[in-house]
Amino acid sequence: MDRDSSPDNPMTVPAADSPTRAFPTGPVVVSVCTTCKTADGRMVGPDMFAAVTAALGANDEMVTIRPVQCLSVCKRPATVAVSSADGYTFLFGDLETESGTAALASFVQSYRTSDYGLVPWRERPQVLRKGMIARVPPLAWSPDDGRPPP
Repeated sequence: MDRDSSPDNPMTVPAADSPTRAFPTGPVVVSVCTTCKTADGRMVGPDMFAAVTAALGANDEMVTIRPVQCLSVCKRPATVAVSSADGYTFLFGDLETESGTAALASFVQSYRTSDYGLVPWRERPQVLRKGMIARVPPLAWSPDDGRPPP
């Protein structure tokens, strides 16, 4: 897990005072499942998409909000992914419109200023800590030692 950070842990992303910083380039992509339904069949995906779009602002060129038909996490609606071309991908579930959108807005801001978008666990809003489904490293990540690319 990424909860611990120590100089002896090779899986740890370089500290903030490290000479090289690798912020995600290009837009942060927020993918919202629009087909999410609750256990009783109530559609929550379209409302989540509308709320995320309103909370993050549709006019920010550094954030792209896109509807997706399914993120295949049907048992944990509503589901949202946050990613970038060269950053981590985070997948969150069990999000409710009001608390989830505020948490996502905060998370996206932190994502934009974190190395490879890797927002430290303690800086993530509580609802996203509980709703974490997956954290996938960037494609350019070293498979040999887990360290960031040069």
